[in-house]
Amino acid sequence: MTTQPTCATSIDDRQSLRAPLLYAVVSLIGFGLAYSLAGTAIGRVAFPAQAAGSIVEYDGRAVGSALVAQPFADARYFQPRPSAAKYDPMSASGSNQARSNPDLRKRLAEETAAIAQREGIAESAVPAELATQSGGGLDPHISPRSAQVQAARVAKARGLEAAQVEALIAQHTEAPQFGMLGEPRVNVLELNLALDAAASTKR
Repeated sequence: MTTQPTCATSIDDRQSLRAPLLYAVVSLIGFGLAYSLAGTAIGRVAFPAQAAGSIVEYDGRAVGSALVAQPFADARYFQPRPSAAKYDPMSASGSNQARSNPDLRKRLAEETAAIAQREGIAESAVPAELATQSGGGLDPHISPRSAQVQAARVAKARGLEAAQVEALIAQHTEAPQFGMLGEPRVNVLELNLALDAAASTKR
C-alpha cells in the first residue's frame, strides 16, 4: 500500500489562491476606494457647485438646492409641482399610479379644482403639470405657462404690478439645454428669491 505526498498539493493550493486574493484586494482598493476618491475629486474641481449639491444661498444662508423642489405655503410665492415624495430628497419617487387608476383621476380632479380656485382661473386653464407629479417628485422647474397663471396671484399678494412679476418670469426662463434638449423652464426657487430681492430693493 502506497500513500500520496500531501506537501506538494498544499503548496499548489496556496499558489492557486494567490491570484484571486490579489485580484480581490486590488479591486477593493482600486474600485472601492481609489475610483470613488478620484471621481469625487474631479467632480469638485470641474463642477464644484453641482458636486456640493447645487446649494442656493440668500443673505448668506442656504435656502435650498437648485435641483430639488420645495413647497411654498405663502401666497406671495410661486408654487412648484406637487410631490409624491413630500419634497423629501431621501424619498424621491412618483405615485406609480396608472392613468386609468380611479384614485389618480380623483386626485387630479381635486388638485385641478384647488389650483383653479387659488389662481382665480377656470379649471380648463390650469396647466396639467401643475396638478401632476413628476417621476421623481422633486422637479424644481415649471413651464413658463405654469408660472404665468400664478403671476396675478403673486402680484396681488405682494402689491406689485402684474407686468413686474411677468418680467421676472421672463428673466428667469431658461432655454432648452444646449438649445435643443427639453423645453423652456423656470426654476421656482430662483424665481421666488428674485421676488424677495426685488421687494428688498423696493424698500
